[in-house]
Amino acid sequence: MSQMMRVAVVGVGGRMGLSLVRAVHARPDMQLTGALDREDAPDQGKDAGVIAGLEPSGVPVSSDPLHVFANCDAVLDFTVPAATVAYAELAAQARVVHVIGTTGISPDENEKIKAAARHARIVKSGNMSLGVNLLAGLVRRAAAALGPEFDLEIVEMHHRHKVDAPSGTALLLGEAAAAGRQIDLAENSVRVRDGHTGPRPEGAIGFATLRGGSVIGDHTVMLAGDGERIELTHRAQDRTVFANGAVRAALWGADKKPGLYSMADVLGLT
Repeated sequence: MSQMMRVAVVGVGGRMGLSLVRAVHARPDMQLTGALDREDAPDQGKDAGVIAGLEPSGVPVSSDPLHVFANCDAVLDFTVPAATVAYAELAAQARVVHVIGTTGISPDENEKIKAAARHARIVKSGNMSLGVNLLAGLVRRAAAALGPEFDLEIVEMHHRHKVDAPSGTALLLGEAAAAGRQIDLAENSVRVRDGHTGPRPEGAIGFATLRGGSVIGDHTVMLAGDGERIELTHRAQDRTVFANGAVRAALWGADKKPGLYSMADVLGLT
């Protein structure tokens, strides 16, 4: 877009929220105009730039979403599913770009987001990292080329505080593998193994979830055949990779028609 994009960050007091504030501040074509957090958040009323370790931005943390959405062109959202659904509805009313990095969203909540996308430009991804989305493209091609003769397993590890499993990124990679094989992920995924499970079903897509320490996000897709194994891995070393992807998605969505998009669209991989 030719003019400065006005950006609001919701859930600004969280680790990702603060990373998003810093990512917006680093862009010469973006201006932070809104910072939203829950009413009982300890940083209510404080300057969003200051709490992110930057110079004062002149934008106080607010609990009033109507004011925030009315004064921005794009909203960056890495919060929780219930809040994201409400923000999507506000984005539809305000006709702004809504970038969603929230994970753990249920099928019913996804339907509400799709409905909001009839009026809002929504870019939604289980992972905003450019590298992860390129990895998903590789996984899709590998799964298609090798077929069900190669057993496919997705192993992910995150910090001890993560509340959803498998991670949104693991599911993103699983969807890519299922698309490559032209099958439905829900009907072919194996997420729990315990006790006497019997032999592995051919064509299954397995998930293994690890939690511990301060790991930001490690994901490996294994394709195991007879006598050989291929491993495709992405390791996130800093949350800025997600924040940088989110601001890129917001800028990309500025001149698009209303609709539900993904990072694959942003990167031209679709």
